[in-house]
Amino acid sequence: MTKDIAVRRLDPADIAAMRALNALYGDAFEDRETYRADRPDDDWLTRQLGMPTVILLVAEQDGEVVGGLTAYDLPKLEAARSEIYLYDLAVAAAYRRRGIATALIAELQHIAAETGAWAVFVQADYGDDPAVALYAKLGVREDVMHFDLPPLPRR
Repeated sequence: MTKDIAVRRLDPADIAAMRALNALYGDAFEDRETYRADRPDDDWLTRQLGMPTVILLVAEQDGEVVGGLTAYDLPKLEAARSEIYLYDLAVAAAYRRRGIATALIAELQHIAAETGAWAVFVQADYGDDPAVALYAKLGVREDVMHFDLPPLPRR
């Protein structure tokens, strides 16, 4: 990784960095509608950034967010441990292939060890070859199916 890139965890005072990360996600995932249209207000972001189970990491160069990840610490009930779900990971196009994604994941793995998490897990889409290659380099692949179940109002 380039020496002038710093990785850090966001806290409740980092609203601007969180907004920059969402913009980066919108660009990287080519999904600006999701990440920019229905923007949460500052109070919502402050609350989320203050939750110990919400892990937001950014990679910055000269104060600019050039990469980041969103993860969630999920407590388990069958054992006194948790698992961390790496939900989103992106690096700005101009900064890819410099080890930034690997550095972000390594920091998440350090947090997992510090909090006693049993594992970090992540999903990748078929056809997203760069993501699959990165995750295969860092961990063990499991073939699973993913289902989105809609919320159902009570009648």
